[in-house]
Amino acid sequence: MTRVFTENGEAIPVTVIQAGPCYVTAVRSIEKNGYEAVQLGYGEVTEKALNKPKLGLFKKLNIRPLRYLKEFRYFPELSSVKPGDELRVDVFEVGDYVKVSGKSKGKGFQGVVKRHGFGGGPKTHGQSDRLRAPGSIGQSSYPSRVLKGTRMAGRTGNKNVSVTNLEIVKVDPENNILMVRGAVPGARNGIVYITK
Repeated sequence: MTRVFTENGEAIPVTVIQAGPCYVTAVRSIEKNGYEAVQLGYGEVTEKALNKPKLGLFKKLNIRPLRYLKEFRYFPELSSVKPGDELRVDVFEVGDYVKVSGKSKGKGFQGVVKRHGFGGGPKTHGQSDRLRAPGSIGQSSYPSRVLKGTRMAGRTGNKNVSVTNLEIVKVDPENNILMVRGAVPGARNGIVYITK
């Protein structure tokens, strides 16, 4: 993340995203597949990093081997793209609103205070080891069990997260860089999916 200044001196917090070049690896149609979508590939890799079926796909399309493949439904330029085409960031314009999806940062096993925002126990009145404990998790005589879905400690993060309505502040077609207002999910150098 960084910031961009407007003409009147306002600082806008932005996330810089390396968005391409992406290559069209397949176009799904209703006649053949039953739905419409475009499959895009991103991130060049060596040939030995892929198996033979994937390598055969890239050799047939005459493009370099790519690590990530992802299908996008409701693709705006669906009729004009064909397998082997290169897509760059100039499909986006300044002022467009996009949805950015990715995996959130994994935080491992965490307690209820960090994971669910519980308040914890009192700091006084004779208790010494209940500061970050969840408190009571069930009832005694009825139903005599812990109900499903009760919020407890456990693994946090590493989930698919989408942030909608992020405004595109700047587009750099030469370097395939997109700057969106605000934060996006995931760690640095993580993979995100951008949808108009």
